[in-house]
Amino acid sequence: MYLCYIDESGTSSIPGNTSHFVLAGLSIPVLLWNKTDESITAILKKCGLEHEEFHTTWIMRPYLEQTKIADFSKLSWKDRRSAVESERTRELLRLQKTKQSKAYQQTKKNYAHSRPYIHLTFDERKALTTDVATMIGQWDYAKLFAECIDKIYFDPVKARQSVDEQAFEQVVSRFEQYLVNTGPKKGKGQKSHGLLVHDNNETIARKHTALMRHFRKQGTFWTKVDRIVETPLFVDSSLTRMVQVADLCSYALRRYLENKETALFEQIYLRADRVGKRVLGVRHFTNLKCSCVICTSHTAKP
Repeated sequence: MYLCYIDESGTSSIPGNTSHFVLAGLSIPVLLWNKTDESITAILKKCGLEHEEFHTTWIMRPYLEQTKIADFSKLSWKDRRSAVESERTRELLRLQKTKQSKAYQQTKKNYAHSRPYIHLTFDERKALTTDVATMIGQWDYAKLFAECIDKIYFDPVKARQSVDEQAFEQVVSRFEQYLVNTGPKKGKGQKSHGLLVHDNNETIARKHTALMRHFRKQGTFWTKVDRIVETPLFVDSSLTRMVQVADLCSYALRRYLENKETALFEQIYLRADRVGKRVLGVRHFTNLKCSCVICTSHTAKP
């Protein structure tokens, strides 16, 4: 039995505010879920985050308030947090006085998302994220599946489905095929089965549940689906460490494709499902001239 944890990065709307939409799934044997969970929590504990959600996007953002604090890196965690909170309170009060309602609400929201990490410098947060990615790269029992869609080249009319629908169908198809490949040959022995564990979003939950029911009845464009049990299990990412890991994977893939950032990508890409040098589990949907690592390894000879 395998669990495949799924999360996304970027916006699926066209054009949206990102050029790519990435849906990534990281599969592990069910008996190893606790081991993987604990290994990530152990890394976070070193930074005082063992009880917090590991949200890559917010961790990797620069916090302007820190640059306004003299010798910030020399302060204790407690003093850093106190100083940042003071700067943020000052900024919120300024926005209130200038009656910038939208800016105030958005800034307040941003501060809430990043609050758990304000005691760490930007370099410390980058190092923490790299440590987590390196740990993922060492899990030789884990397999990465992902669909990375360049929205410039995606036509929903021709595809007859939306960006996120194609991404979900592709990840489901590859995870299903992996379960077939890891199962016994020629019908001997018990089949391998899997369960999808997805970050909870009410709109996505309804759509992907309906899609999964359709796939179980009629299959995807690529394969029948009889190894993935039930519909996806939707969970609160703040309470599920492995969905947070899937979030890092999708973030790393998108940042590589959009910004050529390789530090995180090179670690998590080690886990891409492959046969020999050919990567089967991860695809970059783009033009035929793309020479990125994903495209070249996806078309390599087995």
